[in-house]
Amino acid sequence: MESKQIIELDQVFQAAKAGIIVINDQENVCYCNPVAAESVGLSAKDILGKKIKEVIPNFKLRSVFHDGEANAEHFFMGERMFITNRSPINHAGETVGAVAVFQDGSELQSAVARLDTMQNSLTGLESIFEQAYDGVMVVDCAGVVTRITKSYCRFLNIEQEKAIGRHCTEILPTSRMHIVAQTGQAEIGEVMDINGKEAMVMRLPLREEGKLIGAVGKVMFRDVQDLRTLAEKLDLLENKLKFYEKELKHYQKYRYTFSNIIGKSQSIIRTKVLAEKASLGKSTVLLRGESGTGKELFAHAIHAASTRHDQPFVRVNCGAIPAELLEAELFGYEEGAFTGAKKGGKPGKFELANRGTIFLDEIGDLPLVMQAKVLRILQEKEVERVGSNRLQQLDIRVIAATHRDLEKMIEAGEFRRDLYYRLNVFTVTIPPLRDREGDVLLLSEKLLTKFQRELGSSLRKLDRWVVELFQLYAWPGNVRELQNALERATNVAEGDVIHLSDLPLYLQDLEGKRANTSLQPLALELAEAERRAILKALKTTRGNKTQAAEILGIHRTNLYRKMEKYGLVGGDSEGFA
Repeated sequence: MESKQIIELDQVFQAAKAGIIVINDQENVCYCNPVAAESVGLSAKDILGKKIKEVIPNFKLRSVFHDGEANAEHFFMGERMFITNRSPINHAGETVGAVAVFQDGSELQSAVARLDTMQNSLTGLESIFEQAYDGVMVVDCAGVVTRITKSYCRFLNIEQEKAIGRHCTEILPTSRMHIVAQTGQAEIGEVMDINGKEAMVMRLPLREEGKLIGAVGKVMFRDVQDLRTLAEKLDLLENKLKFYEKELKHYQKYRYTFSNIIGKSQSIIRTKVLAEKASLGKSTVLLRGESGTGKELFAHAIHAASTRHDQPFVRVNCGAIPAELLEAELFGYEEGAFTGAKKGGKPGKFELANRGTIFLDEIGDLPLVMQAKVLRILQEKEVERVGSNRLQQLDIRVIAATHRDLEKMIEAGEFRRDLYYRLNVFTVTIPPLRDREGDVLLLSEKLLTKFQRELGSSLRKLDRWVVELFQLYAWPGNVRELQNALERATNVAEGDVIHLSDLPLYLQDLEGKRANTSLQPLALELAEAERRAILKALKTTRGNKTQAAEILGIHRTNLYRKMEKYGLVGGDSEGFA
């Protein structure tokens, strides 16, 4: 070869982007271009003349020289991968050397890794596609099936291999996939006949860079009956939701605040201050006081002033619910828990009060067996419906109230000591009306204004004899008794002034005795004692008037007459205390 050609050839090798190394029959490097030297990490001057195994130990160029056969593979120098082609150099029928051309394969390695990742993703998508329970079919723009799930093939009674590549109408005559693939108009919620069954399907066009390339169809419901069943379930859930909304709306609002507690006496002012402090905390509150003092009013006010004021306020009168229904009312029940159980079950009072306040009025009347269950709820803050084994966590605050002597009930074995200590955390004792000096006339004024608004009557005033009697009387029935007396007087009074003759009979009798005898204070005390005895008997018998009359030793007719005399029929003290 002429020297000029050799020079030109060397210039080509020098400019090549691949590494080139040549060895002679002694396995010494006789040529090395700059790319090869840079890859090895040495200069061409330091490489020339050295044994190839000293330059690149794992290069395997020697094997090409000895075997006389070309090969191609990849090898590593450090962390870099190279792809190489090795060929023997022959002259006059003899192998006189070997040449290797190699190139950095890092980019190729990265591309292979990306390809492997894509392949894994594709495999995963293939698996997801095939595992789809509902039927899925994909067609191209001509309506030819390109993909179809195995589950859909089983539904259509056709093998997957036979379905792919055929027109969609060949495997399902009623198919409209080819129409959607041509028009690009989606069809959702369409009912079609599939093998004699009404199925609900949806068909969506497929686009790539804005161009229509096919369509995908999916069976939403294999049988329209499934949809009807789902609709029934949704209807049941909707009814449940409406019930809960109705119940919560009923319990959501508190009716009274501390501003509704009327009074200027020191005893009621001190009680209000204490109750306001109770409202700021999270502890259980126990309201104590005689009947008619306004314990429920205080319960509403404490909830209204608390951080839970925008959550439910649920009231439970423990003495008014029959014992056999009390558990279901408090804890709720599941469907089928007992004969007559409401379909879908019903939430209990504790459940309805979640995140809010539950007011357990007349807690002293709670049966012993229920006391244990209520104690567990207060301790664990969780409730279990009747007929269920699932516990529901609760976030509730408890306010309890009673007029009974719980300490005596504990000694008599009628009230659990552990429940008492759980309830008696923050006690607020509401004073009776007889201990609220000056509050009777103030309350009378507010009550008369209330009756004017509710009954549509003119505003009544008390004559001086009524005022004198009201201030003298001890009001054993407290605010409830005062409200009862004034409501009765408002209804029977003919003018704007309430006279003694407008009051209940037992108050008229007391006033008559006061006017006709010097023993009036004793007469008043006797009347009050009789009234208290009647109240106690009614409470003991849970309102059974026949049994109450037997306890008192009087005839039932006489008991009714005395109840009317003392204003114990009807009446309510809500809204005032």
